[in-house]
This record gives sequence, structure tokens and C-alpha cells, in this order.
Amino acid sequence: MREKLEEIRARASAQLSEINADLEAIRIKYLGKKGELTAVLRNMGSLSPEERPAIGAIANEVRTYIENAIAERMKEKKKDALGEKLEAERIDVTMPGTAVDVGRRHPLAKVRKEMEDIFIGMGFSVVEGPEVEYDYYNFQALNIPENHPARDTQDTFYITDKILLRSQTSPVQVRTMEKQKPPIRIISPGRVYRSDEVDATHSPLFHQLEGLVVDKGITMGDLKGMLETFAKTMFGESTRIRFRPHHFPFTEPSAEVDVSCFSCGGKGCRLCKNEGWIEILGAGMVHPNVLRGCGIDPEVYSGFAFGMGIERIVMTKYNIDDMRLLYENDMRFLGQF
Repeated sequence: MREKLEEIRARASAQLSEINADLEAIRIKYLGKKGELTAVLRNMGSLSPEERPAIGAIANEVRTYIENAIAERMKEKKKDALGEKLEAERIDVTMPGTAVDVGRRHPLAKVRKEMEDIFIGMGFSVVEGPEVEYDYYNFQALNIPENHPARDTQDTFYITDKILLRSQTSPVQVRTMEKQKPPIRIISPGRVYRSDEVDATHSPLFHQLEGLVVDKGITMGDLKGMLETFAKTMFGESTRIRFRPHHFPFTEPSAEVDVSCFSCGGKGCRLCKNEGWIEILGAGMVHPNVLRGCGIDPEVYSGFAFGMGIERIVMTKYNIDDMRLLYENDMRFLGQF
């Protein structure tokens, strides 16, 4: 039996030394329940009491040898596998990396955020409302009754006779005045819709930012001061503004507001069409009928409102001459921002 054990050790050693040795198969062959070494140990009962201790010691030595040899070969195989993996996945850190395109804000979103930040800095709150609106909030509550000529210039998309896509964000102002009593100081940015033909300066979908202030003692002077602060912050400290008389049904008095051309300083250039001024918004004092319709006494409170197209501000700020560029998703254009 001693010779049998030595033979098992020799054969196991030879098999474990093979490069592609199947370690699990070798373990089962010699150490498994039906393995050769296990079979030898089962026959130890046939030995004399004097032989058993010596043969048992040799058997344990052979088992330990095979177990250790298998464990050592497993370590070697894992090390070799790791080396092969590292070699296959080697990276030359001295080579230049692959450029990754980083996203950024669309110029419309960028300018809208700038505008919001300016007004928030002046104490305004940002309020949003539904784009699908009632005719009442879009027109009637803004002193534009049925058959009023102002509806022609704001012709929008009707879903029913009383429900439409809003043509301005002014309905948000009405909804705010119905729910909140003065003092009120809000801006309402968002998408609006009008049935305009698409060209360099018109689109059936565009963006507006409107503002409203209602409190005791509000005057046109407050409106002018606020708009001057906005213009200087948005376009530069040297920017000037001017009011031109105009008519809006929901404000009285009303004005169109221009800013001095920041490209030529008011001297006249291609950007301002040699006028020295660029129109950016409309504004005025809130009409008493609008206040009264929202449950606010115009004898006690007054207010001003203003509205501007965000696309117009973007085009003015970045000297863009075609609004369609903002919607075509051409990366050659958008990559400049």
C-alpha cells in the first residue's frame, strides 16, 4: 500500500505540472469521494494495527501534497490570467484622449435664464401657467372683448370657441391677480402661439417673458427705472432706453420701449438699421378695467406690465438676423453658443 500511495503522488505531480492541467478534474480523480487516494484510505482496515499509523501518515502527507499543489497551481493560473487580461487591456496613457462633446444650454434657454435672474434680483417671482388657455383669460380679462380689433393681431389656434393656445403669457398675470392681492411682483416666461407665417422674424410658436407689478403708488417712473436696470444688466451699462407712445388694450398709458444699439452706441449701423435704437418690448400702466375685473380697486392700487419676446432679445444680443436659426437644430449654428 505504501507503493500505491507513492505512485498516486507521482502521477498527481506529473499531471499537475502540465501546462493545461484541469485542476478540478485532478482533484476529483484523487481526492473525491470515489478518488484513488480515498479508495486507498478505505482499505486501511485490512492492515495490521502496527502498519496503520505509518501508512496513515503517508496517506495524509500525500493528501496534503496534492491539495497544496492544486492550490499553488490555481494561484499561478489566476496570476497568468490577470497578466493576460492586463496585457490585452493595456492603455497607453501618453496618447491623446477621445474628445467628448459636452452639452450646453440652447441660446433661447440661456437668455431666458439670464432674464429671469435679472428680474429675480429685483424682487420678482417666476410664475408659470397653462399653454392651453380659456378665451376669457387670453382676451376678455385683458380688456379685449369679442370682435375687438386687437384680436386680429394676436390671432391664435383655437381648440373650441372658448379654448385656445395662448397668444401671450398675460393670462398668467390675470390668474395671479385673481388669487393674490397686492403687493404683486411677478414675471411669467413661456411658450406662446400665433397663426403667423414662418419667416425671418415670425414663427407660429415663440417665447415671451411678461412682467407685472401692482401696489399702492406705482407710476410710469417705476416702470422706466425697472426697465433701465434690466437693459443695462442685459446689454451693458452704457445702454439707454426710450419710450414711444403706443396703444395696448390692457395698459393705459402704453408705450413701445427701445434700447440704444449696443453695437454702434446709437450712431446707426446695420444691426439697428441705421436708427440707433432697437425695439425690444411693450409696456404700460395696467388698465383700470383689468384691475377691476380681478377684484383689485384701481382707486387704491396701480400697476405696470411689460412683455418682450425672448427670441427678439436673443437675436438682438447675439446679432442674429433670422429667427429660424433658433429652431433648426443646426450644430454649426448652436455650437457658437
